[in-house]
Amino acid sequence: MGVEGIGARVARKEDKRFLTGKGRYTDDMVVPGMKYAAFVRSPHAHARIRGIDSSAAEGMPGVIGVLNGKQMLDDGIGNLICGWMIHSKDGSPMKMGAWRPIAHDTVRYVGDAVAVVVADSVGEARDAAEAVVVDYEELPAVTDAVMALEPGRPQLHPEAAGNLIYDWALGTGEAETDAAIAAAAHVTEMTIVNNRLAPNAMEPRAALGVYDAADDHYTCYTTSQNPHVARLVMSAFYNVAPENKLRVIAPDVGGGFGSKIFIYPEEIVCLWASKRTGVPVKWTSDRTEAFLTDAHGRDHHSTVKMAFDADNRITALKVDTIANFGAYMSLFSSAVPTYLYATLLSGQYDIPAIHANVRAVYTNTAPVDAYRGAGRPEATFLLERTMETAARELGISPAELRRKNFIRSFPHQTPVIMNYDAGDYEASLEAAMREADWAGFGARKAEAEARGKKRGIGMSCYIEACGIAPSAAVGSLGAGVGLWESAEVRVNAAGTIEVLTGSHSHGQGHETTFAQLVADRFGVPIDSVSIVHGDTDKVQMGMGTYGSRSGAVGMSAIVKALDKVEAKAKKIAAHLMEADEGDIVIENGEAKVAGTDKTVPWFQVALAAYTAHNLPAGMEPGLKEGAFYDPSNFTFPAGCYICEVEVDPETGKTDIVQFVAADDFGNIINPMIVEGQVHGGIAQGIGQALLEGVHYDPQTGQLLTASYMDYAMPRAHDLPSFKVSHQNTPCPNNPLGIKGCGEAGAIGSPPALINAITDAIGNNDLTMPATPQKVWAAVNAAQ
Repeated sequence: MGVEGIGARVARKEDKRFLTGKGRYTDDMVVPGMKYAAFVRSPHAHARIRGIDSSAAEGMPGVIGVLNGKQMLDDGIGNLICGWMIHSKDGSPMKMGAWRPIAHDTVRYVGDAVAVVVADSVGEARDAAEAVVVDYEELPAVTDAVMALEPGRPQLHPEAAGNLIYDWALGTGEAETDAAIAAAAHVTEMTIVNNRLAPNAMEPRAALGVYDAADDHYTCYTTSQNPHVARLVMSAFYNVAPENKLRVIAPDVGGGFGSKIFIYPEEIVCLWASKRTGVPVKWTSDRTEAFLTDAHGRDHHSTVKMAFDADNRITALKVDTIANFGAYMSLFSSAVPTYLYATLLSGQYDIPAIHANVRAVYTNTAPVDAYRGAGRPEATFLLERTMETAARELGISPAELRRKNFIRSFPHQTPVIMNYDAGDYEASLEAAMREADWAGFGARKAEAEARGKKRGIGMSCYIEACGIAPSAAVGSLGAGVGLWESAEVRVNAAGTIEVLTGSHSHGQGHETTFAQLVADRFGVPIDSVSIVHGDTDKVQMGMGTYGSRSGAVGMSAIVKALDKVEAKAKKIAAHLMEADEGDIVIENGEAKVAGTDKTVPWFQVALAAYTAHNLPAGMEPGLKEGAFYDPSNFTFPAGCYICEVEVDPETGKTDIVQFVAADDFGNIINPMIVEGQVHGGIAQGIGQALLEGVHYDPQTGQLLTASYMDYAMPRAHDLPSFKVSHQNTPCPNNPLGIKGCGEAGAIGSPPALINAITDAIGNNDLTMPATPQKVWAAVNAAQ
C-alpha cells in the first residue's frame, strides 16, 4: 500500500468539495424558520451602561426581538470562564474578572456586546441594531499592558487591583540565576516586543442556535475547533442547556489557527436567543466584527538577560514578561504565557539556570488567547533574537554559537519543566546551512552591495511542545480538562471502514491522513475509509484540535482502536481458515495464513463478523472498537530556519530572496500535507515579522486596524518559494513515532526574518512588524 499508505504523497480527499464550492460551513446551514442576529456593540473602550432604549428598534420591520444582558442574567446564563487556573508566586489564585456574554453594567473594549437584535433578515437586524440607543458614561481607558500596571491607571475589574491578573514565576531560583549572571564573562541584554496579531481565518466566526421546544433540546452549529469542549463548557459553566440536551456541530471550518478553540459570547447568545424568541437564530461575523471581537494573539513585552562563560557557553537566562490579556480572560489565555511559553525558554540549548517571571495584565482591548503556536512563537522569538544578538556581540558565527550550546544527550530535563525525549538539532542546522549555501553568502552580499542593496542572512533554531500531555500532569498545573483523545473504528459488513475521531479538521487534511493510516494497516483502498468528526451526537467525547495534537494524540487513539479491530479480525480469519491466530497476516486487502496460499478477502472477514453464522465460540458479533489515548509526554518538533533578505536603503523595502526550513517532525504520514502545513505557518510568521500588527489608539482605545485597509496581510508577492526538508528522530512516546507539524512554520520564521533584516542594515534595534518605514528609519539611524 505504498501508493496510499503511510509515507505516501496522497492528494487530499477533502479538496474535491472545497475546490468545487461544495463545502458545508456554518453560514451555509439553513433550518426552517431561521432568523438572523445582529449585535449592538460598544463604541467605547471603557464605559458604564446607564440605560438601553430598544423601543424604536422593536417597532422596525422584521424585528422579532431585542434582547439585553439583564435578561440573560435573569435567565441564569453564566459568565464566560478561563479554563486553566494559574497561581501567582505568592500562592494566590489568578484574578478573573466577570465576562458577561452581553454586558449589562460595564463595557471594557470597543466591540463588547450590549444587546442583540433578532430579525427576519440580516439587513433588518443590522438596521434595528443601529436604532438601539445606549446611554453610556464614558470612562478612561488603557490599552498598553506596561502602562496598565502603573499607579493611577484606569482599573478594569475590581477583582484585579492594579490590573494585575497574576504574577507567576518558573524555573531556577531567582537568586541563583542572578548569581550566575553576575559571574558571567558576557551578558546580552535586550527588550523584546512580540506584536499583537489578529487571526484572520478565511471563514469568519458564525453560530446558529436552534431550540426545539417539543424535545426541550438545543442544537448549536458553530465554527469550532473542539465541539465537545464547547458543549461541556456551555452546559457545565454557562448554564445554557444540560449536556444531554445540547448537540454541537462543527461542520467544515475554514481555518482556525487557535482562534476557534474558545467559546465566545455569540454561540451562547444564539442558543439563548433561540429559546427566548422561539425561532432558530443565526449570526455570521463580518470582517470588521472579526477584527474587533476574535481573540487576538501574542502581545508580550519582555526583558531578557543571557549570560555566557569565557568559552561562550550559556550559563543563565533571566526573562521578565508582561503579557496583555485584553479586557477579559479567554478560555485558555492563562496558559499561553505560562506553561506554553516559559516552559520552552530553554530552546534547543543546554542552559543550567533559567528564571522566568510573567505578569498578566488587563487592558481595554479585545481578549488575547492562543494563536498559531500559542506561547512557543513568543519564546522562540525572544530566545533566537537574543542568541543572534549575543553572537554579534561576541564576534562569532551565529551558527557556531548555537552549535556550541546545543543539547546533545537525550532525554534532557530543562530547568523549566520540559523533558525533551529525542532530537538531533545539529542535523537540522547542517541541512539548513547546506541548502541555504551559508558559506557562499559573502559573495552574494558583495554582489548586492554593488547594486546598492543591503543583503542579510538570519537563522532561527526553534523547538516547540505539541500534543499537550499527559492529563494528570496538566491537571496538576491547573488545566480544567483532560488532554487525551478518543477514536472509534467501525468496520461495516461490506468491509468499508468508518473512523469516528474526537479530533477536528479545519484545514489540516485529517480526512486524508487518518484514512491513510487505516489503509496502511489493512491494505484497503483509501476511498473505502471515511472519517467522521465534528458532531457531538455522532462522535464519542473528544478534545478537538489545537496545539498540533491531531497526529500525535488523535492518530495514536486511532492506532489503539485499530489494534483491537485487527486482533478480532485475526481471530475471525483464523477460525474461517482453520488456522492458528498467530499465523494470520492482514495485508493487501485480505487475511492470509503466513507461509501458505490460504486467504480470505477483507470484506468476507467483515461480513462474517456481522452474519455471525460462523464465529469462534463466545465471540460477540460485529467488528467495531473504540479507544482513548492519553500521551505520556509532549512531542518536541524542532528545526532550523534560515532567511536571506535584500533591503533597499532608499525605501526600506525588504525582499525575501531565500527561505530555508529544515524540520524534524519524526515519522511523517503524508509529506505533501506536512509541507503544506509548513508553508502556511511560514507565511503567517512572515506576516507577523513584516506586515501585521493590531493597533489601538492609546487615548480612546479605538481599534485603528479594523479592516484590510489598515491591517496588512501577506500576499503572494510577499513570499518566496520555500525550500523545505525533513530530518527524522522518531518520537519514542507514541506508537507512530510522529511529532506535531502544524505550528512550526509560524514559530521559527519571525526571528529568522528579523535576524536577517538587522544583519542587512547593521542596526539591531528593530521591532515587528518590520515595515518599510521602520526599516528605512533603522537604516538611517545606523548610518
